[in-house]
Amino acid sequence: MSWLIPRVLAALAAMALGAVAGLLLGPVQAAIPGLFLGGAFAVAVLAVVDRLRARRLLEWLRSDLEGPAPRDAGFWGELAYRIERALRGSERSARIERERLAQFLSAIEASPNGVLLLDAGDHIEWCSARAADHFALDPKRDRRQRLTNLVRAPAFVQYLQSGAFDEPVVFRAPRDRRTLSVQVRPYGDGQKLVLSQDLTEQERSEGMRRDFVANVSHEIRTPLTVLSGFLETLANLPLGEVERRKVVMMMTQQAQRMATLVDDLLTLAQLEGSPRPAADRWVDLGSQLALVEAEARALSAGRHALHFEGPAGMEAAGAEKELHSAIGNLVNNAVRYTPDGGRIDVTWRVLPDGSGEIAVADTGPGIAREHLPRLTERFYRVDGSRSRETGGTGLGLSIVKHVVQRHGGELDIRSELGKGSVFRIVLPAVRVRVRAPVLPAAEAPEAQPEARR
Repeated sequence: MSWLIPRVLAALAAMALGAVAGLLLGPVQAAIPGLFLGGAFAVAVLAVVDRLRARRLLEWLRSDLEGPAPRDAGFWGELAYRIERALRGSERSARIERERLAQFLSAIEASPNGVLLLDAGDHIEWCSARAADHFALDPKRDRRQRLTNLVRAPAFVQYLQSGAFDEPVVFRAPRDRRTLSVQVRPYGDGQKLVLSQDLTEQERSEGMRRDFVANVSHEIRTPLTVLSGFLETLANLPLGEVERRKVVMMMTQQAQRMATLVDDLLTLAQLEGSPRPAADRWVDLGSQLALVEAEARALSAGRHALHFEGPAGMEAAGAEKELHSAIGNLVNNAVRYTPDGGRIDVTWRVLPDGSGEIAVADTGPGIAREHLPRLTERFYRVDGSRSRETGGTGLGLSIVKHVVQRHGGELDIRSELGKGSVFRIVLPAVRVRVRAPVLPAAEAPEAQPEARR
């Protein structure tokens, strides 16, 4: 009510001025009319001022309200101030709520699951990017559309319309055949929260696990069956010395095959369960290639032309046994699968970016392009019968891939049918260096003074 007192005082002052003017301009009898004229004049002036102030306030209210409210005195000034304060407070509250909503939606977007908000009629109110990818939706274009008009998988439509949401529904998306698990949670006034999860990778992992167990069982069962048959033969049939030695030799081969398989499985388990090799333990690549060369020549027995180009003074940071296993597996595979009279080249070079490359090239039969992406899968064989004849377990390239990845490198495979194959191990520059030369004792700095004496 602070605006009322100045107005009353202004009206009284105007009335007094009107009375004084009446006395000055005429007889005493003119004081009374002057009093009323002064009051009328004061009311008229106040009305005009109020009209102007009200007009300014109304124009501000009709605008975008971005600027400040009119800074008038009295009633209209206080009214404008209180409206502006309430408006700014409301804007501040709305901004805080928008920020909270944005943070909440960002948290939902970061979730690995898709989220859909549906109204009582199953129309899309909001859709996360992950849900849009799962259901092949457009978050903006498909808003306010009925979900069952866009996602027509029968299992999902029946699940959504049934109202029984105790358990999720699993179905294949029509577009890309990925496997989705969808759970619906009712909330609010008939609204629904739809949560989707992509199970494709999980199913793939489960399939790989089942295949791995089946392959291991098959690989072990085969030599065990052979051993069991030979043992039964030795027990029930009288064999000559030559036949007995042949049976024992074949039993030994099968036992070695099982031992190799178990060793490879243990190697894979160790690679997957141990920490990455340290980057400060340096391995002499020259000695490693020399050892691999000796093993390859013994395996080849002169049937192939082997050419090794060793890295003079080069070292790699990592685990010595793992690097030897990776290089040895590639070279041994080349020897096993290259026909007699073929050529195998093992070379080392430093690439322009400082990384190191070990390449194993052969003139073998080559590999069809469709097999290349799966060569490093466990027990994957291009030709299963031939692989078993050569003594392979189907785990060699899996071991190579794990070793290379643990050392931060890459395994590159290039091959064409009838043109041989090239397997490249590329180690990062931080794991490759040139070994510092060792000076002879006579040239060592501490030995020079003795030489001058």
